[in-house]
Amino acid sequence: MKWILISFIVLINPMPTEDNYHINLTQGFNIKNDVYKVLTINEWEAAETLGFIITESDQKDGFVHLSNASQLSVTLALYFSQEDIVVLLQLDNSKIKDNLKYEETIPAGNRKGAFPHYFGDLNINTVAATWKLDREAFEIPIEVILQAEQGPNA
Repeated sequence: MKWILISFIVLINPMPTEDNYHINLTQGFNIKNDVYKVLTINEWEAAETLGFIITESDQKDGFVHLSNASQLSVTLALYFSQEDIVVLLQLDNSKIKDNLKYEETIPAGNRKGAFPHYFGDLNINTVAATWKLDREAFEIPIEVILQAEQGPNA
């Protein structure tokens, strides 16, 4: 059996304003908010224009795919490995809870556990915090890693 050591270098890289990306920090980072959306740069720019967060995958499946803090690393590795930069959004649970449902993956695959799915139009005003993640193994913001470390009931 071979072991692979995966090491993460954690760097906080808030989205700089000179990149012309909107940063919504009206609520600011909240360690209790455990729901995130990862978008490509093009998907984020489209969301800012439309006012809603939606991707082709979301449209096809009939709900908005989300992740909690402990699911982010695998989500990034599986679905965003070809992207150099992505946008990580923390959503405000108080604004999405009525349309949020946790469901097992169908069909069951390598990923276990319930994943957050949002049913309905996900307005960008539900975004509490935004980060730009660079490919360097997609550094997860320290706030998010701390949240994952504390577990879901922290």
